[in-house]
Amino acid sequence: MRLTRCDVLRWQFDLTWSLFEYHLERLEPDDFLWEPAAHCWTVRPDMDGKWVPDWAETEPDPVPVPTIGWLSWHIGWWWSVTIDHAQGRPPRERTEITWPGDGTIAVEWLRGLRVEWLAVLDRLSDAELDAAAPFPWPKDSEHTVAHMVAWVNAELMKNGAEIGQLRLTRAASSP
Repeated sequence: MRLTRCDVLRWQFDLTWSLFEYHLERLEPDDFLWEPAAHCWTVRPDMDGKWVPDWAETEPDPVPVPTIGWLSWHIGWWWSVTIDHAQGRPPRERTEITWPGDGTIAVEWLRGLRVEWLAVLDRLSDAELDAAAPFPWPKDSEHTVAHMVAWVNAELMKNGAEIGQLRLTRAASSP
């Protein structure tokens, strides 16, 4: 059997998702807004009750430790915008993508993005993987759609590992 590049990227995504799902299905409601450090980024309701993330246009030094809520928003943001680009839709602005305000709903949101992403992956041919990537690099970049798919896999693996580590740390520090 000959595997295509699409097959390998899809396999990598499925592996990454299974590792992430291990933590998603074990998250408790109080995990999402648990602040693991004094210097921390989280999500909080604004004056209108919309849940927004802490944010700085220039990354602070030291980088704040994110909460699981913030990380789940972050995944939802970059993945939603990537899907917008991949589907040829106008990409949403960061400020248009808010956290749902509830951990269970946030997990369902991420699972829904997975379904949307699978639709993108399932329609890609090897030839389409060679096209210029619409995101996250500048238009004159030499990065391809294959690079973009690999970037999603890597970004999801990194953020999933961060969520997992926070979940494990919180569980270990609870009485």
